[in-house]
Amino acid sequence: MQDLRTMMPHSKADTKMDRKDKLFVINEVCEIKNCNKCLFFEAKKKQDLYMWISNSPHGPSAKFLVQNIHTLAELKMTGNCLKGSRPLLSFDPKFDQEPHYALLKELFTQTFSTPRYHPKSQPFVDHVFTFTIADNRIWFRNYQIIEEDASLVEIGPRFVLNLIKIFQGSFGGPTLYENPTFLSPNMHRREIRLAAAARVREKQMVKEMQKLKRVDAKEDLSRDVTADVFLTPADEKPVHIETEAPEPKIVKKNKHKAFKRQRMARR
Repeated sequence: MQDLRTMMPHSKADTKMDRKDKLFVINEVCEIKNCNKCLFFEAKKKQDLYMWISNSPHGPSAKFLVQNIHTLAELKMTGNCLKGSRPLLSFDPKFDQEPHYALLKELFTQTFSTPRYHPKSQPFVDHVFTFTIADNRIWFRNYQIIEEDASLVEIGPRFVLNLIKIFQGSFGGPTLYENPTFLSPNMHRREIRLAAAARVREKQMVKEMQKLKRVDAKEDLSRDVTADVFLTPADEKPVHIETEAPEPKIVKKNKHKAFKRQRMARR
């Protein structure tokens, strides 16, 4: 917001507004400041930034979601321009093809262009504000005009405006246009969380399938089909019960045992 105030010398800043106040209070602030155009930034959940651009007090007004914000201090571009100089406004040819874009073009022209002979402006034109339409969004860029060859060098800041609605009145009233492709940041974050949860569930299912395959493989290895190939059934022997004691075995005496002493004596 401070960068926009630096680029627009005809702007008048005001203090922060209480959240409990309704947006119609801004029309009274504009009347006190003697302003007929208003830029109102609304932050939600400390991560979503919305921008209202309104023609006070009778309208129309438009609400945008601001994305991909890069400030002057962050970019550190090589371009430079005189502070307070008047800009040229460059619009994409698509602004003249559809009626809601033509309305936004008129709002941007009356808001961002510095009035001629404004006491805080410089009588020079050395930079260009470009508004380009791509991917159903409005891309804002700020370029310096180099005098030698009229080439452009980016200065910054840069941001992207995603149109939500266009209202007939100032900060309210009947809806003139609603963007059908707009997706709220909450829904976008919800889809990201659901996609991450689906990936986790898919990984768990893959792990479970791998475990089942390993268990099946272990069961197949524990029971080998070829283990009984070489087993042959043996003949059954009749059971014989002995009722009498067996005959004593005849022990044969060794013939050479009597001549053991003679052999020992020879040695």
